Amino acid sequence: MGNEAIAALRSRARGKKWESYKLFLLALPVIIYIFVFKYMPLWGWSYAFFSYKPGLSLSQCDFVGLQNFQNLFGNAVMRDNLFRVLRNTFGIQILNYILMPVPMLFAIFLSEIKSKRFQKLVQTVTTLPHFISWVIMFSLASSIFGSSGLINSMIHEMGFEQTINILTTDQHVWLTQALLNLWKSMGWNAIVYFAAITGLDQQVYEAAEIDGANRWQKITRITIPLLMPTFFVLLVINIGNFLNSGIDQFLAFSNALNMSHIEVLDLYVYNLGIGSGQISFSVAVGIMKSVVAVILFASANFASKKIRGTSVF
Repeated sequence: MGNEAIAALRSRARGKKWESYKLFLLALPVIIYIFVFKYMPLWGWSYAFFSYKPGLSLSQCDFVGLQNFQNLFGNAVMRDNLFRVLRNTFGIQILNYILMPVPMLFAIFLSEIKSKRFQKLVQTVTTLPHFISWVIMFSLASSIFGSSGLINSMIHEMGFEQTINILTTDQHVWLTQALLNLWKSMGWNAIVYFAAITGLDQQVYEAAEIDGANRWQKITRITIPLLMPTFFVLLVINIGNFLNSGIDQFLAFSNALNMSHIEVLDLYVYNLGIGSGQISFSVAVGIMKSVVAVILFASANFASKKIRGTSVF
């Protein structure tokens, strides 16, 4: 092999090496973000093994070992509260999973609209709530569904005296919160399905048209089956976050009348740590939640890989 060939190989190797460096530098901000905001906070788990008192350093607090974890299940009051918030979390999250196909169906039907201008308008309007905080969403929901909101004003204008207020009642709280979450996230979640629909092989649709398939048959027999792998990947990822129902929504919509039904696990941890000052115990509850979430994610990923051959890793 001549010197020129050797030099060309070395130049090619240096080029590939530099490409690898560029890809690493591209991913470096994300790696730093994950390390700082996801891994460094794990040091806070150490508070679960101490009787922490605000204002003191951890070395000045008494080491209690697994006492906080024992109280989690050994104390009758704590155990009942834990089971109550777990029931609320599971109930709301299961309803969220039942509603998961809605963004996919919304993306499919919106993609069937011929007018691109109307399609973009609807997509923009439905995506906007994702960027609005839950506090503003609560204000908007109150102006529509509150006791003096739009709906009740229309009812009174029609001569009825009945007042409907779904925000200050303990009835149907789970369903109400699931529908509000769908309202806020549907447009944003549909973006993934829009991208997947754009990448579908158009030759399949052309062959179906030749065979005489109508629009509905193409949706049910081509589009939906081809989108199912995307749906199951998103489902597996969401199952990993099953217990992470969030705090913003339920903190904004909670009140004295619906607290027993709307208090999910994250809000319970917040109320324990910030509201009651039981920081060490709230950290123990958070650790338990993280362990269960990892188990759920691994189980869902394994089941998806065995059943459908589609998994996250």
